[in-house]
Amino acid sequence: MGDLGRGINNSNNNNNSNRPAWLQHYDLVGKIGEGTYGLVFLARSKLPNNRGLRIAIKKFKQSKDGDGVSPTAIREIMLLREFSHENVVKLVNVHINHVDMSLYLAFDYAEHDLYEIIRHHREKLNHHSINQYTVKSLLWQLLNGLNYLHSNWIVHRDLKPSNILVMGEGEEHGVVKIADFGLARIYQAPLKPLSDNGVVVTIWYRAPELLLGAKHYTSAVDMWAVGCIFAELITLKPLFQGVEVKASPNPFQLDQLDKIFKVLGHPTPEKWPTLMNLPHWTRNLQQIQQRKYDNAGLHIGPIPPKSPAYDLLSKMLEYDPRKRITAAQALDHEYFRIDPQPGRNALVPSQPGEKAINYPPRSVDANTDFDGTITTQASQVSSGNAPSGSMAAAAVAAVRPIPQQMQLMGMQRMQNANMAAFNLGAQASMSGLNHNNLPLQRGSSQQQAHQQQVRRKEPNSGFPNPGYPPQPKSRRL
Repeated sequence: MGDLGRGINNSNNNNNSNRPAWLQHYDLVGKIGEGTYGLVFLARSKLPNNRGLRIAIKKFKQSKDGDGVSPTAIREIMLLREFSHENVVKLVNVHINHVDMSLYLAFDYAEHDLYEIIRHHREKLNHHSINQYTVKSLLWQLLNGLNYLHSNWIVHRDLKPSNILVMGEGEEHGVVKIADFGLARIYQAPLKPLSDNGVVVTIWYRAPELLLGAKHYTSAVDMWAVGCIFAELITLKPLFQGVEVKASPNPFQLDQLDKIFKVLGHPTPEKWPTLMNLPHWTRNLQQIQQRKYDNAGLHIGPIPPKSPAYDLLSKMLEYDPRKRITAAQALDHEYFRIDPQPGRNALVPSQPGEKAINYPPRSVDANTDFDGTITTQASQVSSGNAPSGSMAAAAVAAVRPIPQQMQLMGMQRMQNANMAAFNLGAQASMSGLNHNNLPLQRGSSQQQAHQQQVRRKEPNSGFPNPGYPPQPKSRRL
């Protein structure tokens, strides 16, 4: 899909108002989310070649200094415009309102996220577990996208269920998309310790080296977060639900560490040699050692010890980040090679006759405008085709076809020359951006050809299906 804004005059005269002209190319459905960064809206394209296509539009708040576009937004754009992978969210366009310098990012719309999927099973389906095929497919695709990022020296730093999207309709139904790159960084050759960027990762998914004040860290922090998400997909509740201390900068989070130690046991210098070098470990050793933990290691009820799932999870939740499993290693783990094996559509049933769960669409506040103002009395509508109130009663949908498995293909690193745009100094300004139409996919034609090759297509689409573990012939369609 091409840029929605190409050829659009980005003026601020739209029907005699102060609204930018690009807004006339969307029908606003309503607000679907809000956070510290700003607002997220659902809109439909009015352009002839994409009429009716649903688009998520993320509006950033102004910078804290009030003097223009947020550096966080600029950094996110610089990263997103380089990405080309099926399991990473796709940036469609960038718009700027020059009146107030508000910035809008347009993405392909994803109907679901892991937070809502987990919550649906916990609250609406009375803790009915997510089937093994769906768990494996969601986890494998998350790791596949993460391997792409790590192979290109990008650490996400804020992986959590609400940032893992799942497509809900069309040819990408059930495909995972990693989203929200506001905290992402290049870590190949940092100009300063990554810890200088402030606190990262939502606390329940924060790796122990971060909790203990590590000044330098790697992509291993993402793998810890994936381990927490993996456990949550199985148990339907966060694994480490600590209470965060709200202070600055980077306060000692004893309660969160306590929750981790209760599950994994106490870390020791024998198992984690660099533990003694971490600031919070040395400063708060007495507080840490006051609490005794009897458990000898990982124990999670639904996961049998010595099972492939247990082995993979324990390697993701390894204390020592140097020993923690990588995304590439995890993709090749035995867990993904035994039945049921993962597939491209994570939301279809794994066995003949099994019914698929119809996850409810996002609720939409249809009375909030693009500027965040409430236009009428607030009401909620469904972002999908069915009324949101009917979704709980119709939790089980019609039978869907069995997913087809695919072959593994390793990711390659992008050439360093193509990563020049990520220079940390360059991220601090807008000088290299075209405000009307940002070039969203840059890099050599050879790189783009390779990226097109590694994208997996639907079965019977005429394209090869690389990427997923092979399944036994007896299970092939």
